[in-house]
Amino acid sequence: MSGLLRDKTTLVLGLANRWSIAYYIAKAFHREGAALILTYQGERQKATVEELAQEVGASRVIACDVTQDRDLEQLAEILRAEGDRLDAVVHSIAFANKEDLSRPFVETSRGGFALAHDISAYSLVAVAKAVAPAMKEGGALMTLSYLGSQRVMTNYNVMGVAKAALEATVRYLAAELGEKRIRVNAISAGPIKTASARGIKDFSRILDHVAATAPLKRNTDPAEVADAAVFLASDLGRGVTGNILYVDAGYQIMGI
Repeated sequence: MSGLLRDKTTLVLGLANRWSIAYYIAKAFHREGAALILTYQGERQKATVEELAQEVGASRVIACDVTQDRDLEQLAEILRAEGDRLDAVVHSIAFANKEDLSRPFVETSRGGFALAHDISAYSLVAVAKAVAPAMKEGGALMTLSYLGSQRVMTNYNVMGVAKAALEATVRYLAAELGEKRIRVNAISAGPIKTASARGIKDFSRILDHVAATAPLKRNTDPAEVADAAVFLASDLGRGVTGNILYVDAGYQIMGI
């Protein structure tokens, strides 16, 4: 099989359904010849992810809840026991309580703030620790962010603060893991109609505004984000680390 990711083994965390960005990334990785491993969170997701694994040609599906240290330890143990060499890892995981996205940011609960940061930012640290030993020849670790990390976006609230922490995490991990030839980057995607995006109030208005304002006069195609992930995972991205790659039809450059 030919392709930019031929002979590379990739791990994708966060593929939950056909509307998730992780699904598009997994499809693009498969198209480019990668061997795929997927994870799922909890028994409720297992059947869905196993079905999607067949669609994207994944060889294995592993249980992993990133909020549970034991699950991450088991993931590391599985990779070590089976002698897998990972070349690329995609972290596509974020969560905040719906009420913390809909009410004023100043009313964010202490527990909601901690939860959003645990799942959306700290989990990248925990995943990096678990997978780094399997990245024996270096490789690419990437996550997904959004412009709400840098600018105030209505109704994004605590998730914007968590994404800011995630992007800082990318830089610190890139600095530490570089000597292992592991590159760490984030893709900041424009707003896309994912299942999680539906939890953001007035999301359709955001899509309309971006399409009218972005230089390309349209919204982001999830396949574009997937192709950017292929670039970062491939040897073409070998000199890129610690960066936030914007794939948002140019929206991030625009002022008032």
